[in-house]
This record gives sequence, C-alpha cells and structure tokens, in this order.
Amino acid sequence: MSDEMFSARIVPVVVLHDAKDAEPLGRALIAGGLPVAEVTFRTAAAVESIRAMSAIEGLIVGAGTVLNPAQVEQALEAGASFIVSPGLRRDVVFAAQAAGIPVLPGAVTPSEIMAAQELGLDTVKFFPANVYGGAGAIKALSAPFGGMRFVPTGGVSVSNLSDYLSLGCVPAVGGSWMVPVDAIREGAFAQVSELCAGAVAAAAAIGK
Repeated sequence: MSDEMFSARIVPVVVLHDAKDAEPLGRALIAGGLPVAEVTFRTAAAVESIRAMSAIEGLIVGAGTVLNPAQVEQALEAGASFIVSPGLRRDVVFAAQAAGIPVLPGAVTPSEIMAAQELGLDTVKFFPANVYGGAGAIKALSAPFGGMRFVPTGGVSVSNLSDYLSLGCVPAVGGSWMVPVDAIREGAFAQVSELCAGAVAAAAAIGK
C-alpha cells in the first residue's frame, strides 16, 4: 500500500451529490493542506466527481464505497488512483491489483484480516470503527497481526483522533467532519478549507 495518500494522516471521506461541486471542493482541500479525497460511490455524481477532481494537479483522488468490480472499472476510467471498499471481496481486490493501484478493503474480524493477508494486503479499512470497538479493538487486533495496518473510518472526529493516531498500526484515519455535506451543498468552500487546516494541525500534533 502506497503511503502517499496517508501523508497528512487523514483521508477525507467525501459525499458529493452534484459533480459541479467537485472541482471547488478539490481546490478547498488543497488550500486546507489536505490534498487527498475518497469520493464515495453513494451518489450518482460519484464518477463525474472523481473525473473532475482527478484533473486537479496535486490532488490524490480515490473511490470509496466500492462494492463490485464494475465500480472498480468505473472508478479507474474516471481517474481514481486508489480504491476503498467497506468490506472484503476478493474480486474487488483482484480488479484493483490487476490495475496496479492501492486497494483498501474493510476488515474488522480476525478471519477477515487473515483473508486480507492471504491476498497480499498489509493495510485494511476498519469500518465502522465506532461500532466494532474503536481504538481498543484495533490495539487488540494489532497484537496477533503485527504486520497489519488499520485505517479506521466511521465515528472518527477531532475528539477521538488522538486515540487512533497514537497507535503505531494506524497510518491514517478516514473522516468526513472536515467535508460536511451541508457546507459543500451551500458552496461554503472556505469553511471546508478551514476545517481541513484544523484537522491537519490536530493530526500533526499527535505522536505515535
């Protein structure tokens, strides 16, 4: 797994309902010091949003909530540079690996983590983190799976950021608090930049 997408230790999880918001959002992320985005396949605007954001120089754009190989192909065609899935499907992993791009499938149980290892993966998404035990669960899982890294998503916020990023097996977290849907819909991109800058500063202040 390439660490370029984890350089700021936070991956914004973006839900876009209108592709026209994609470019200004991407520029707002860069302005806030967080030049990465996981654009979820939860809306019909996902593919065109990925296409628009991938065209922005310096922005790393991936596709999230990818559920099947067809969506992997759509994401790749639109310019996505990494794939994130809420669960572990071998055909999704294989499709991303065949394309030579990083893939981050969801894995929260020992069996799922072992299945990910079998597929040659060393990093998984831990989702939804707040439901499956949070930082305590990740710390416990890291004992038998010493070479595995976890990217918790779901319920992550400024208030519990330190709990996760202080763990050596957590290279980054996924979160949406710095990219609120309402702010995007209202065109409040300066607010998004401010939230991103605050998130980056908070993450930088946390040691491992």
